[in-house]
Amino acid sequence: MPGRPAASRRTVLRGVALTPVAGLGVAACSPGGNAGPARPTAPVDLGAESEVPEGGARLYRDHDVVVSRGGDGTLRAYSTICTHARCPVNQLEGTRLICPCHGSEFDAATGRVLREPATVPLMELAVEVRNGRIVAGPAT
Repeated sequence: MPGRPAASRRTVLRGVALTPVAGLGVAACSPGGNAGPARPTAPVDLGAESEVPEGGARLYRDHDVVVSRGGDGTLRAYSTICTHARCPVNQLEGTRLICPCHGSEFDAATGRVLREPATVPLMELAVEVRNGRIVAGPAT
């Protein structure tokens, strides 16, 4: 085009080099592809009560729920949708939940944040045992 200077080789190379980095930043902070609501919208049957050991926890990936059992036998349940970028948490080590997107960690027994970038605890859910089965859902 007349009157318009051509881009220098340096300008073109700089643009090409920065484009993938900018694209990765957007993708890395996007919520997980299939992250649903932050909690079940109705009660869900998770399985046998015996599946959650005393002092331990069990991750129910299909429902985005974790259930823990205290030393006194009390069950607690939390949504496993990370409060940072809404990614589904998919790893449980002991009672430590680890988010695959940015490395946030949560305590499955309390829902509290153990490692940032998340700063808000996991959402607690109502949980009860019905006929030997764990049922979790929205708080009533």
